[in-house]
Amino acid sequence: MADRPPLPPFDAETAAVKVQAAEDAWNSRDAERVSLAYTEDSQWRNRDQFVSGRAEIVAFLTAKWEREHDYALRKSLWAYAGNRIAVRFAYECRDDAGQWWRSYGNENWEFDEHGLMRRREASINDLAIAEADRRIFGPRPESERGVDLPLR
Repeated sequence: MADRPPLPPFDAETAAVKVQAAEDAWNSRDAERVSLAYTEDSQWRNRDQFVSGRAEIVAFLTAKWEREHDYALRKSLWAYAGNRIAVRFAYECRDDAGQWWRSYGNENWEFDEHGLMRRREASINDLAIAEADRRIFGPRPESERGVDLPLR
C-alpha cells in the first residue's frame, strides 16, 4: 500500500496540509479521487448515514453532488493529536429548486499509518440562505489558504 503523506503523527503544519488537501479534493467533486484518501474499509458517519468502504463512499459522494449543485467547501483545522485531526467546515450549494444552502459542521478524522483516513465522523447543520448571502464561490484562492472560517 502506498503512503499518502503527510503521515501521522501530525503537527500543526502537517495537519494543516492534510486539511487543505481534503478541501481541494472535495471541491473537485470527483468521488473516485476523493475515495482514494480513505482506507478500503473506511467507516463514516455523515449526519444520520453510515458509510463503509470505498465503494460506498463513491456512491454516497456521487449522489451528494448530483443533488448539491455548485458545491463549494471550506475546511479549517480545529485540533490534532497523534493520528487524529478535527476540522470545522462550511459549504454552500443549491438544490434542484434553486434554494441556496450553507451547511456548517465538524468532522473528526482518524488515519492509519499510511496517511489514509480510516474513520470520519461528520456532524452537519443546514441553513437556507439567499443567493445574495453566498460567501463561498468555488475552490479557495491561493491568497485565502490558511484563513479560518467566519462563524456566520
